[in-house]
This record gives sequence, C-alpha cells and structure tokens, in this order.
Amino acid sequence: MTGRDGDRLAVGYVPEPAGDGSAYRLVLLLHGAGGSARQGLDLLLPVADAQHLLLVAPDSSAASWDLIAGGFGADVRRIDALLATVFDGYPVADVTVGGFSDGASYALSLGLANGDLIDAVVAFSPGFAAPPVTHGRPRVFISHGVDDRVLPIDVCSRRLVPHLRDLGYDVTYEEFSGGHDIPVPVRDSAISWLTSHPPRVVARP
Repeated sequence: MTGRDGDRLAVGYVPEPAGDGSAYRLVLLLHGAGGSARQGLDLLLPVADAQHLLLVAPDSSAASWDLIAGGFGADVRRIDALLATVFDGYPVADVTVGGFSDGASYALSLGLANGDLIDAVVAFSPGFAAPPVTHGRPRVFISHGVDDRVLPIDVCSRRLVPHLRDLGYDVTYEEFSGGHDIPVPVRDSAISWLTSHPPRVVARP
C-alpha cells in the first residue's frame, strides 16, 4: 500500500467485496521486534477472506516500534498516513489494532490512546501498555503462553490484565500451554471474539 505521496507505507490484503456491499473490518497488524510487515500481515491472513477483514501491516521505522525507543513519533505518523489512505479507498466498519510481542505492546498503547477511533485491540503476548493519554474504551483481547521466556507471563500479562480491568476496560484474557507464540486455537479464539460484536461505521480520522 502506498500513501498519498506515493511512498510505500505497508503491505495489505483486501478480500473480494461482499455481495451485499457491506464495509470491511479494518485490522492494523503490528509485527514483533526485528520482524517485518509481512510477518504482521501473516498474523490474521489465513482468516481474512472468511471474516471479511481488510488487513494492513506497516514496517516499524527501526528494529522495533518508536514507543519502545522512547515515545510516539515516526511510526505513528506513518500509521496515520496509512489509515488516511485506507479510508480514502475502502468502506470501513470498525477499526481494530493487533500485534504480537512488541507489536502487541504497541497495539495496546495505540488502542488505548485512540479508543474514540479504535473499537478493539488484539494483543498476542504483550509486554506492557503505555498510552500517553487514553480516549474511549476499546474492548481488549490478550493471550499469553505460561512458558513464555521472552516476555514472562508473571511480569507481563498477569500484571497488565488486572490493571486494565481495574481501569474499566472490557478485557478477554486467555493463557495457553506454550511459549512466545500464537497457537492456531488462540488465533481462532481471538477472531471469534473480534467478530462477535456487530460492526459500526466509523468516522474517518
């Protein structure tokens, strides 16, 4: 996908339009540290057609996302341009942000900061959430492996989930036997959760 100035912003996948003309559910997907846009896209690509998901996945401007390095900056600007391009070209109902590992932490931080636009956050094995401000109340799905040695569950999701619930967020949380990974049943559970709410038509950013 290219921006209004022609620069490549991300890789994406657009299913065939629905026969009834219904809008897409836009899902912004964020890769883990050292990963790529293609790895972000692959998180939900196997289910995109069946669930009518318009997927977009940017590359981080450095090895990981700007927030990990100290604050929102270049990556947020790139994502803003990407969303503007998508809204220019496609009918969208609901905006979801999701990711894995550092991408999950970034997804949570973006989602909580922009809950007036983002309806849902899917975070696979996050480390933290650090929104500079919060708006709205997006619903949240978090999964984490009990044997994760990259982002240990006891200091990550087992602390993060109760904190988010205390703040009033609707959090669905799944632990699974395994490490720093996204098992297919966990991905399928996230998709069932994501699509369980009727879509809404969102205002353009």
